[in-house]
Amino acid sequence: MNEKQQPALSAMSRWETAAALCWIPIHVVGLPLLLAYLRPGISAADLNFWVYVIGTAYLGSFCIRFLRRDFDPLCDNLPRILIQILVFYGYMLLGNLLVGGLLNLVLPGQNPNNQAVADLAAEAGGKITVMTVILAPVLEELMFRAGLFGLLRRYNRVLAYAVVILAFAAYHVWAYALAEPLYWLFMLQYVPVTFLLCRLYEKTGTIWSSILLHILVNAVSLWALSTLRGLGL
Repeated sequence: MNEKQQPALSAMSRWETAAALCWIPIHVVGLPLLLAYLRPGISAADLNFWVYVIGTAYLGSFCIRFLRRDFDPLCDNLPRILIQILVFYGYMLLGNLLVGGLLNLVLPGQNPNNQAVADLAAEAGGKITVMTVILAPVLEELMFRAGLFGLLRRYNRVLAYAVVILAFAAYHVWAYALAEPLYWLFMLQYVPVTFLLCRLYEKTGTIWSSILLHILVNAVSLWALSTLRGLGL
């Protein structure tokens, strides 16, 4: 679609953007370290859950007007957007199949982030389900799509895609790749979904479309990981 024919990309205010961008390092490093310091012995499941609860509450309240503004175009075009979400999910599956096949030639075994989520779900299924299916899509879309992508796209569209794909992929694997450098290659698995989340946000003009796609991706992935774990695979 020609960019001129697309809905105008929703934009955070200056303060909303600042809040989203500033929260990224706090979410990734600062808050987990603080909670671990304040609650020695806290389980990994509880640590991750509260990092997302606090982050979603903070950024959600700070960006409530933005979320409300973006809700109207979602409601006005709901059937079309839901179809686009399903189409984009299909694209993601194809992209994952291609990338996964290539990675299996180099890195046999499961993505360590996926394995960690499956382990956490086995430890505290309810909390991890809420975190993965509800909290993570809202918080991560506000930080990476509305905040980072929305800001950079004002200046350079190609740069916006490149930076957000790199940042979102690194966000999911850096903690494991620091111990095993080969794990950086797993960043490739996040290229299709990150590109499609950005593209859907851009195409529909509402952050709620990428939030809903993110919810679908995480819900199906968590169900698949839990099912495979239950089967001992």
